[in-house]
Amino acid sequence: MIEKYTSGRIIINNKTYHQDLKIIQGRVVDNWWRKTGHLVDVNDMDDVLNALPDIIVIGTGYAENMRVSEDLTSEIRQRDIKLVAEDTYKAVQTFNDLFSKGKNVSGATRDRRAKRRRTVPTEHFT
Repeated sequence: MIEKYTSGRIIINNKTYHQDLKIIQGRVVDNWWRKTGHLVDVNDMDDVLNALPDIIVIGTGYAENMRVSEDLTSEIRQRDIKLVAEDTYKAVQTFNDLFSKGKNVSGATRDRRAKRRRTVPTEHFT
């Protein structure tokens, strides 16, 4: 599903995005803004939680500066959803692996431009 990721750019289904986004049941929700900057809270993820995924993968950004609130972590646990929060480079790989295996996975990613670029090779996603 995610074809390529470099810091500040993510390509999903042949469309390029340059902002934070969520993927819910295979649908991209772009221009995602959180109420509290670099903190992901329950209210920021209502639509993801309501989709009832088995797994939520959160990309915390190239520099890993986005954090998951304790309230969100608790809510995810109460709903018996697995949470994976890791730098966006790794999160893309994790999301694609789970998605390709047919898992019920949703994702959210912090993807603002950083100074250095790291590319995920696309051959891992075919």
